[in-house]
Amino acid sequence: MKSAKATLLKIVSNQMFIPIVAILILTIVNLIGDPSFFAISYGENSEGAWLFSGNPVNIIDNGTSLAMLAIGMTLVTAASGGQDISVGAAMAIAAGVIIKMVSGELTVSSDYASPLIVALLVALLASMLCGLFNGVLVSFLKIQPMVATLVLYTAGRSIAGWITGNLSYKFSAPSFKAFGHTLPGIPIPTPIIISVVCFILIALVLKFTTLGLYVQSVGINENSARLNGLNPIAIKLASYVILGVCVCVAGFVTVTRTGTFISSTFAKDIEMDAILAVALGGNALSGGKFNIASSVIGAYVIQYLKTTLNAFGVEAVALPAYKALVIIALVIISSPSAREWFVNKWRMIMPKSKNTAKEVA
Repeated sequence: MKSAKATLLKIVSNQMFIPIVAILILTIVNLIGDPSFFAISYGENSEGAWLFSGNPVNIIDNGTSLAMLAIGMTLVTAASGGQDISVGAAMAIAAGVIIKMVSGELTVSSDYASPLIVALLVALLASMLCGLFNGVLVSFLKIQPMVATLVLYTAGRSIAGWITGNLSYKFSAPSFKAFGHTLPGIPIPTPIIISVVCFILIALVLKFTTLGLYVQSVGINENSARLNGLNPIAIKLASYVILGVCVCVAGFVTVTRTGTFISSTFAKDIEMDAILAVALGGNALSGGKFNIASSVIGAYVIQYLKTTLNAFGVEAVALPAYKALVIIALVIISSPSAREWFVNKWRMIMPKSKNTAKEVA
């Protein structure tokens, strides 16, 4: 009996418990509302390509950019104890660089003015510099992360507009759009493939390097980490630069998916969803211990919620309000205070398992 109680408490206390429960609840709601919601088909699209389609595929596909941002945002949050609210603006800068270089002087084009790989590398450099700029403000000047990144949040889209001359661009080269849709002969959306590769790379980095341990140590106690020979400034800078890489990948996927670019609206408000993904994953927004996998699941929970609301016919203007209500509830439930309250209540209800509960907690 004690073992069963301890097991249940361990499951509930797990960091992934809340996002997984959220997925289960959304799944039940959709099964009741429309069982065909989960239908996956394989067929030919309007462009003659054979691919898998359906809501489950769309959720994973459309959630790619947010999942990429969640990876970098988790590292930044863990290391600095704050969030980067400029990722949407930095995405606009990266995407603006890409579409300007491939389009050249033409706002509507289908011919490359510059090789895509060159444009992508320049965009990567630009987004890493954005991350480095934020990192310097946070680590060297000791500015609170949300305040420090407010600078780029405010100026970023203006910079993107300056890069593109405040013009709207449309680039329709098939090889360009393939990165946002499907590659020839591959029935899985390309963004899903890109995200899987990125997830594997970050998992390998965290497994075979000490990056994760260093980030966690600095986030828990910066002074203690310094006394143990770590360089908190370098670690914070590294986390912001890695977020810059994630921003570039997210911007690349988004701009190739749409094939269009308008600096004032590109990736608008995505930074809020990125922060929410980290919170839904059970990561403390004050820094320290983190779990990137749970943040990624949190990102897909947000996309799952959006798709569910759309399927139920919620109007686009009301979508943010419904999403906010659900997400606020999930964030409150997944907060450390709520978890502690549950554990205390459990100990009061089940006094015999008190010692076991302490061990699990």
